[in-house]
Amino acid sequence: MPAYPDDRSAEITAALGALPSGTPVSEVARRLMDLFTSGDLEAGTRLPPERQLASTLGVGRSAVREALAALEILGIVDVRPGSGTYLRGTASELLPQTLRWGLLIGSKNTAELLELRSGLEIYVARLAAGRAAASDLSSLSGSLARMRSGVSDLKSFARADLDFHNALATAAGNDTLVDLLHVVRSLLQVYADRAVHDDAEARIAIDEHGAVFRAIEAGDEDAAASAMATHMATASQRLAAEAAP
Repeated sequence: MPAYPDDRSAEITAALGALPSGTPVSEVARRLMDLFTSGDLEAGTRLPPERQLASTLGVGRSAVREALAALEILGIVDVRPGSGTYLRGTASELLPQTLRWGLLIGSKNTAELLELRSGLEIYVARLAAGRAAASDLSSLSGSLARMRSGVSDLKSFARADLDFHNALATAAGNDTLVDLLHVVRSLLQVYADRAVHDDAEARIAIDEHGAVFRAIEAGDEDAAASAMATHMATASQRLAAEAAP
């Protein structure tokens, strides 16, 4: 078990400050997250007790308890009964969880998420065209083959489709970009899983993925980005229709 840094309760409470009266739990968690991702605290730092945090923030202990429970679920902190609450990672290690938290507690505007996903996927395709190794091309080719064989089984098709995009993100060689895409996709997944309704739509998607693959195989960054933009236009249209009330 790692040794925990010296107690920094006074420093932490001084950095937090008081919140307005009636602040909801989500804002309590957000204030804590702002501190945790500031880069001033080391992984394993022990946080002040709930009572002290509540007093500093000017909120009830229950609000602090609920905020810490939510942050524990997201992997931000480690709550140890009888010992205390500890920060689990450094600022950079907490990035994926921070992004997920920010999107989950915000207003999930599907149109904005689709725009963000489209832009990220197009950029990923461009990077992958310039960086893909032989192993990446093999993964992409395998996913594409499974998409073709899964036309009559749309659940299998959806898994192969996701695998293709994951392989593409890996080929791009940018872990932060992968984290961003994972967060956005997870928020859209409930729609993505059922966005392709029949063989005809599946075959269109296969053709579009095939164009992306050929451009990446050729190392043509502009063609890869263009092919992905075409795919994102039709995919986003299907997802938006699925998400419509």
